[in-house]
Amino acid sequence: MIIDRLSIRWRLTITYGVLFFMAGALLMLVIYLMVGWALNAAWPAFPLDLDGLISPDAVRKIQGQWYWQQQDAVSGAQKLLLTRSLLALLGVGILAIIIGYIVADRALKPIQQMTATARKLSGSTLAHERIDLKGPDDELKELADTFDAMLTRLNVAFDTQRRFVANASHELRTPLTINRTVLEIALGDPEASGDLKALGRTLLEVNARNERLIEGLLLLARSERELSVRKPVDMKDVAETAIDQLSSRAEEAGVMVTTELQSAETIGDPVLLERCVANLVENGIKHNLPESGRLWVRAGMVEGALVVQVANTGLHVPAYEVNSLFEPFRRLNADRVDSAKGAGLGLSIVRAVVRAHGGNVTAIPRDGGGLVITVRLQSR
Repeated sequence: MIIDRLSIRWRLTITYGVLFFMAGALLMLVIYLMVGWALNAAWPAFPLDLDGLISPDAVRKIQGQWYWQQQDAVSGAQKLLLTRSLLALLGVGILAIIIGYIVADRALKPIQQMTATARKLSGSTLAHERIDLKGPDDELKELADTFDAMLTRLNVAFDTQRRFVANASHELRTPLTINRTVLEIALGDPEASGDLKALGRTLLEVNARNERLIEGLLLLARSERELSVRKPVDMKDVAETAIDQLSSRAEEAGVMVTTELQSAETIGDPVLLERCVANLVENGIKHNLPESGRLWVRAGMVEGALVVQVANTGLHVPAYEVNSLFEPFRRLNADRVDSAKGAGLGLSIVRAVVRAHGGNVTAIPRDGGGLVITVRLQSR
């Protein structure tokens, strides 16, 4: 039905308009009948006594004409009243619909405020985003206060989870560092057997992967918190630094990097933004073709928005699997990542960093294989 596709504001306006017209029509009917009764009651009786002066038939004829004039006058007055009332009802009804729309808009403003707050919510904004509705203690304020209380509970839950991940990751770094030191000492022993050294190298690789996992978890936990550092950052410089850091890895993997970088400033945490771009570049290098791979890095302003885009060649990525790549410990065609591709937190960290800066990140399959990942941030 058409009414189901209308907004609540228009439905309230239409309901108000229909009720107004129904009440107006009922009032018109009552006035129409009352005017007829009033005119009939106020109409004077036949004022002449003609009995004996003329014949009874003539008297009855004259009296009939008198009463006919009465009915004609009453009917004409009612018809004129009805016509003018309909015109007045139409004009006032249109005005009532306009006023009803304005009233409905004002009545729904608290709900619009709740909607706007809910749209701005993320894991990093729960700490300070509240509706804080001002006004009388009515049902809408009660709803807003309940929503604010729910946000407070959610913030506590999210913060508790982040602190647990950060604390657990921090506590695990110490034993992993000790393990790495012991293994390196053992591998440096000239008297160690070949089997022992092979085992030590295997354990050292496992330990290194665990260290990368812990570092990724710590960075992810930090990215999901509210930004503690906000300063001007040029994404051109950030992208150049990230590319320089990973240029040797790109050469080893046989990936040709092409850049198109323009100055584009934003406000944020330089360390997190550098890690964000570095993760995108590193992801494009790791998940590329084994030979003659290509990687394109672009940064600049597009239609007033700051855009960083990283595209790479590689295997075909089904469109339905793209969104899952931003989940922790996920990669293409697998629920869990293997040790060869890293900890599986790269794109999760990218999404967390971008959201913490009030931006958004999207990914689409690239024609010919690979991905095109686009980050949009607020310009300075």
